[in-house]
Amino acid sequence: MSPVTGSSSSPVAEGTPHDDGLGPRTAAVLVFGSSAAVLVVEIVALRLLAPYLGLTLETSTLVIGIALTAIAAGSWMGGHFADQVDPRRLLGPSLGVSGAVVALTPAVLRSTAEWAPALLLLIASLTILVPGALLSAVTPIVTKLRLTSLAETGTVVGRLSGVGTVGAIVGTVLTGFVLVSRLPVSGILIGLGILLVAGSALVEWRRRGWSGTPALTLVVVAGGLATTVAPGACDTETRYHCARVVADPDRDSGRTLVLDGLRHSYVDLDDPTFLEFEYVRAIASVVDAAFPEGEPLAAHHVGGGGLTIPRYLAATRPGTRSLVSEIDGGVVRIDRDQLGLGSAAGIDVRVEDGRLGLRRLDAGSRDLVVGDAFGGVSVPWHLTTVEAMTDVRRVLDEDGLYVANLIDHGGMAFARAEAATLGETFEHVALVGEPADIGLDPTATALGGNLVVIASDRPVDPRAIQKALDAQQTGWKIATGDDLTSWIGDARPLTDDYAPVDQLLQPYSPGNGR
Repeated sequence: MSPVTGSSSSPVAEGTPHDDGLGPRTAAVLVFGSSAAVLVVEIVALRLLAPYLGLTLETSTLVIGIALTAIAAGSWMGGHFADQVDPRRLLGPSLGVSGAVVALTPAVLRSTAEWAPALLLLIASLTILVPGALLSAVTPIVTKLRLTSLAETGTVVGRLSGVGTVGAIVGTVLTGFVLVSRLPVSGILIGLGILLVAGSALVEWRRRGWSGTPALTLVVVAGGLATTVAPGACDTETRYHCARVVADPDRDSGRTLVLDGLRHSYVDLDDPTFLEFEYVRAIASVVDAAFPEGEPLAAHHVGGGGLTIPRYLAATRPGTRSLVSEIDGGVVRIDRDQLGLGSAAGIDVRVEDGRLGLRRLDAGSRDLVVGDAFGGVSVPWHLTTVEAMTDVRRVLDEDGLYVANLIDHGGMAFARAEAATLGETFEHVALVGEPADIGLDPTATALGGNLVVIASDRPVDPRAIQKALDAQQTGWKIATGDDLTSWIGDARPLTDDYAPVDQLLQPYSPGNGR
């Protein structure tokens, strides 16, 4: 059997010390750092793509798949080339080139999304594949340099594999729990690029070899400068969203909260009874029809956004107590700093997951529950199931009402499934929306968009709701009874065990939605 070599050009006899200039601590640092960097790139890539592809199961699956492809390709190529050339010549370029690509990623992705969206998937794949493969190649390269004796093969490979796994864990935890909540994603990637190029420079300084560091440093600087002028920048990068507040040019006190490029809420700072969005007027109509005028309510809101409905209830029903579960603390800060939350009476906002917030409420403690939580254009799947709706029903009193905003297009597969889910949980269900979208106008093509679903254990008064909808000038109609049953068809209810919301949801396109 041939001996394991320190490099292809200098065979080392078994048990002979090899002076490769790469001690065990240096090797561990390189493997740890490169493995951590791969996971940082993967997680941050999800956030960069969310404004353009949505924060869906498909987007997550795509990014994870590309990252795993990069890891596999990099590990294979790193080992292959380490056997062909001196591995010491590969470390510096692997770190430096990956750092340059990482630093350019924010500007390149955002510019592509705005100016050449057809190329977005290709460019996004390359910005994950290239640095991921180069960084993943570091582990087999370092392993090759550390394998000086067949007697230590298992120890060296096992130790470096373990160090790499720990690095990946640290990179994941550090990014998810610390970096994203404190730094913009562009800052994370540019900072990582700087660290990688610096690591490349240090490795090459010790080897006195490759001299590409100055050029890569210029690329990193260019990436940082380009990020400041690239399109798609945010006013605020929260833990979950790229957020902006846009002033209404036609209404001095009007503000629109934009999350990941989508208009989520409209707030009139001076007049909380002014409701811009049609679906918000529909929710207000349902509530106004279901409860006596001016009667204060105990309400719970799953999802906050700009808190338009809680503000409306506070203004039209003095004494109303609204508890809001909003998962994104950054959005809550925007509500307070830019959207006047501090002056709104009776509104208590908790930074928490909506379903966990429901579980903390006492049974029969609420007159009203409003569902308006979205990740991109999709309701988070765990807020759509029979089990989640059972919790909603538990916290409502015997005359309580659940009202939720849905979005769907095309065949409305998700909306139908959600209506079927509510039918499994509540005695009475109704749906309001454009007539064509809810099956009340068979002569028109369903375009899709927002729908509002209503559920309660008390009868729903369709005439009162329709009158309120007409007063709000929504143009929407209400479907109940046989009309709704026919519209739902054979849709399967969603459960914690089966809730493929992202697959059921048909996204907007010029051919199937408005």
